Amino acid sequence: MVNILTLKWGTLYSASYVNRVYRAVKKNLHRPFRFVCITDDATGLDEGIDAQPIPEKPKEFIDTPRYSGWPNIYIKIALFKDGCADLKGPTLFLDIDQIITGELDSFFDYKPGEFCIVHNWIELRKRLFRKRPFVGNSSCFRFEAGKMGYVYEKWLKELPESLDTSIYQTEQAYMTHAVGEENVNWWPDEWVTSFKRSCQWMWPLNHFLVPKLRKNTKILCFHGYPNPDQAIAGYKGKHLNTWVKPCAWVKELWEVNDK
Repeated sequence: MVNILTLKWGTLYSASYVNRVYRAVKKNLHRPFRFVCITDDATGLDEGIDAQPIPEKPKEFIDTPRYSGWPNIYIKIALFKDGCADLKGPTLFLDIDQIITGELDSFFDYKPGEFCIVHNWIELRKRLFRKRPFVGNSSCFRFEAGKMGYVYEKWLKELPESLDTSIYQTEQAYMTHAVGEENVNWWPDEWVTSFKRSCQWMWPLNHFLVPKLRKNTKILCFHGYPNPDQAIAGYKGKHLNTWVKPCAWVKELWEVNDK
């Protein structure tokens, strides 16, 4: 038995986002699994999804201008706490605004027992003269639930430094630090691809060509903008190099698990 873990809180994403992921997992994971959604509202979730409550706000947590209230994005660190949602064993976390496009068994067969995460994408221009920073992208990571409580405990000890954006710009930067460089393994680049970094064309081609799905992609990640709805409709960001032509193929992939 393995675990698939998701998060949903607030009103930005509806239950349909979780249901799409759940239905895609059923089609693409060929072993017994428990599907857990940690949420503040289980209304509309498919039968078979194990809805679990939001973990309590740690008493050590201090609101900052960027990270205030609870839950916030740092709830992902709380997932490592021993006993969270009564999880044990191999656990694959998935953001709910991703599209599963291929088989998922590889994500449990790859380096079993180790912590695995996406190597965070950066713009091409930033890769020309330096290596990619040693930072994971927390849209898709696997950990051994019940054996990595040290990540959560380290976070509590290092508050408020962990929330200081001059040290760690994001929660995923802190997560990579807390897991420990010696324990971090990257997923193969072709497995989890970024719509923004892997599919979009560079300027000025992005104004004429529709983004293209990379071969061998198993999970298509939408981080930042555009999100799936915006990619389907077409997106015009603040800068010309962020514009995206409407993507019919994203619509097909996005809607395949609606029923």
